[in-house]
Amino acid sequence: MNLKNMFAAKDMTQGPPWKRILEFSVPMLLGNLAQQLYNTADSIIVGHYVGDNALAAVGSASPILNLLLALFVGIATGAGIVVSQSYGAKDREGLTKSIGNCMALSVVASVIIMVIGPLLTLPLLTLLGTPDSIIDWCADYLNIYFFGIVGFFFYNMLSGVLRGLGDSMSALAFLLVAAALNVVLDIWFVASFGMGVAGVALATVISQGISAVFCWFKLMRMRDLFDLGLKTIRIDRAMSGRILRIGIPSGITQAIMAMAGMVVLNLTNAMGEMVIACNVIIMRVDGFAMMPNFSFGQAMSVYAGQNVGAGKLDRLASGTRQGGLIAAGFSSIITIVLLFFSQYLFAFFTDTPELIDLAVQMIRIMAVGYICMAVTQVLGGVMRGAGDTVTPMWISIITTIVIRVPVAYLIAYLTRSEAYPQGHPGALFGSLMISWTCGMILSIIVYVLGRWRRFLPDQND
Repeated sequence: MNLKNMFAAKDMTQGPPWKRILEFSVPMLLGNLAQQLYNTADSIIVGHYVGDNALAAVGSASPILNLLLALFVGIATGAGIVVSQSYGAKDREGLTKSIGNCMALSVVASVIIMVIGPLLTLPLLTLLGTPDSIIDWCADYLNIYFFGIVGFFFYNMLSGVLRGLGDSMSALAFLLVAAALNVVLDIWFVASFGMGVAGVALATVISQGISAVFCWFKLMRMRDLFDLGLKTIRIDRAMSGRILRIGIPSGITQAIMAMAGMVVLNLTNAMGEMVIACNVIIMRVDGFAMMPNFSFGQAMSVYAGQNVGAGKLDRLASGTRQGGLIAAGFSSIITIVLLFFSQYLFAFFTDTPELIDLAVQMIRIMAVGYICMAVTQVLGGVMRGAGDTVTPMWISIITTIVIRVPVAYLIAYLTRSEAYPQGHPGALFGSLMISWTCGMILSIIVYVLGRWRRFLPDQND
């Protein structure tokens, strides 16, 4: 494959499924790893240059950020699915309308968050019992992020469009440049200018905006596939309705996970700043460990979407099987690394031995769960690509609201002691492991039962 073809749209309806999935997944995996560098660089730099409290502040702000942005990230997911189905069907008009609506929806979403985000920041931080020592830092981080949110929305939406077209290499290239810039700006703003937590937020906002600009210029060079121009960037009721119908359940899924994280964060905050900081560095490593699962899940959504659009439904079963095996293999390697080498990973974030030891104990509780998540993400990706985003939403509701949150509080209550008056920190991560296992079991059951197939073209009478 020459360089030009590497950075072009790719047809996933032809050739061996495992090969198409890997060609798409590996660049997206690298891109997702680069995306995770945004928050990880924030944590490493503030942890070393400012201290553990600043590290805790960045981590405590993340669940609120995830909650307020979840619905719009879900809409971007819906947009990518619609784009992949239109591209698979070779529907130029539908592809043009879907991309134009993606951009219009990004503008609307940016305005909404810029208005309501800063108004909700302090009330939510107070509601979650954020310690007084870090609440101002949390508020600064969130407010800067919200005021610069347009870059975040346009990058997520436009990179979703590129991936829907099968071009994960371009999204990777743009994100790598932005991730490198983010690290440079983090060090510059924090170490040189002493801007602290506000500096890392500003660096992230600038870097995301640059990623969005690159995605825009790339799409402008792909007009042999669609008709992109200012006249096409508008809300079309039918197309926007289709994007929202597919995307909103995915957004609700993200919001539910964020809400569950916020409820558990309330328990985390009650356990003290050491546990808060421990949770932050584990979640940063978790972000990297989850990347293969999310990447293969996204790949399966695009693979399923293109093949459903092309009417090649016979490729779904073989692609699901092969994609699942690849994802489980990647996650098994990650599990081994976390079980035996996690202490070296945590040393990047802090120099405090007690914090590293606690984090190692906690990550070992949940390490095997990444294999369970591999299965869940692949099966969920196939369902979403087929147009069924509701079933994965319900699985998320059950595993997070019905299972994870009550189990976390129950274990914490049962493990209260003089050393841990609010419960053992293992409650936070043991409940996560249990919910991941249940999610895998539920995903297998609903996939085998096949209710999601009602969205397939030959199932609609």
